[in-house]
Amino acid sequence: MLRALSRFFSSTLTQNKLKLVPVCCNFSFEALHPASPIMGSELYQFPPEVRGMTSLDREVFAQMVTVPALRVPKGVLNKVVKSLKKSTIHHTGVPRVVADKEESEDFRLLLLDPYRVSSPGSFSEAEAEALRSFGVAQELQDFELRMTYDNLKTEEVLEAVLPLGQDVTSGFSRVGHIAHMNLRDHQLPYKNLIGQVIMDKNPGVTCVVNKINIIDSTYRNFKMEVLAGEENMVTKVKENGVAYEFDFSRVYWNSRLSTEHQRVVQLLKRGDTVLDVFAGVGPFAVPAARSGINVLANDLNPESYRWLQHNCKLNKVTSKVRSFNLDGRAFIRGPVKEELPALLKEQAGVHVIMNLPALALEFLDAFRGLLDPELSCSQNLPVVHCYGFSKDENPERDMVERASSSLGFSLEDRCSVHFVRNVSPNKDMMCVSFTLPKEVLYSSDKETTELVNATIQEPPAKKQKCEETSDL
Repeated sequence: MLRALSRFFSSTLTQNKLKLVPVCCNFSFEALHPASPIMGSELYQFPPEVRGMTSLDREVFAQMVTVPALRVPKGVLNKVVKSLKKSTIHHTGVPRVVADKEESEDFRLLLLDPYRVSSPGSFSEAEAEALRSFGVAQELQDFELRMTYDNLKTEEVLEAVLPLGQDVTSGFSRVGHIAHMNLRDHQLPYKNLIGQVIMDKNPGVTCVVNKINIIDSTYRNFKMEVLAGEENMVTKVKENGVAYEFDFSRVYWNSRLSTEHQRVVQLLKRGDTVLDVFAGVGPFAVPAARSGINVLANDLNPESYRWLQHNCKLNKVTSKVRSFNLDGRAFIRGPVKEELPALLKEQAGVHVIMNLPALALEFLDAFRGLLDPELSCSQNLPVVHCYGFSKDENPERDMVERASSSLGFSLEDRCSVHFVRNVSPNKDMMCVSFTLPKEVLYSSDKETTELVNATIQEPPAKKQKCEETSDL
């Protein structure tokens, strides 16, 4: 048989080559397709009209195939199924046990995986011994099985449809009812078919979208097109036990940052204060507030600001979160500057979160000379967690050097750098954490202070490129 049939039946191939990556209630997958020979006497292949199909015709995939079967007495059926667990069929919608062809009520047919079993000698010693002990004859029968589109997995359909020799690896991130894809150029002619297959094969997905450009707007949302399903972009997700709602087409959300959100929130203590400079819809701010943290949360995007307030109400933490709709520097040089003197006099910690990886390091200069030198103190200084992308061979060193340059003060041996995730083969997302140096916060350099103050004016309307082309 052709390798297509092996993908019909091989539980081993499916289990070992289909990698699920859970992210709370969201997930993504990658499917790989190495060539695998299959043992059998008949050839099976999809009809010619399947290859190159751009409009999904589910009926074309229906075929009759022959698989091996074992005739088993009904009284020992459960024991035999358990003993031959690795050799039976494991495939979507395919029963392992069917009625006996001789219509005997005393027997059932146990369907076997043709990738593993082609003759009685294919059974392992343990399986053969089990069959002997249960009085089951090791004689195989042919069973005609009707396979349909419903029995195929996503990657099996795509491999049958896309041109031979082309990479059919596909992936998506799930955001509530939305499957978010980043299709490659050779997949675009089949984009609507791919979207429909994704929706068919993933219960609960009612909308499939494709990112059609990089994140290149001031508000960090990207353009997308609907490939299949309803055009409803308002979605609900749950991350680390916290519920969020937002319009996915107008705000930034990345399901793969769930672990990082949790990591930072766990660093905080009840009674601390968080200053979230680029808060988005609240993935740091809301769980922090739920943990008894006081939060000042800011985002320049009016839609993110609106959904941030909505999520605070949704999670009943409105009293713990003060929200702002300002540019990042204006937030630092305004509300943060006003609140810091009193906060630093208290015993509780102060944490500044700056999660705008493409640009956040450039905003660190806003802390230069932020407070009056006459109010200088060296205790309870703010701890900054600043994110960035790095394409350097040594991303840790790169992050420290860029943060030091922006602050005008060396952070060598005064900070820690945490690897967050690999965004693309040559780009990492990192987080540099450090206690804001007294020499920066209380700088008396008037020229530096005037320069920094001059940078907080609202930026002209222009696009800020946040290159995340591989960021699903």
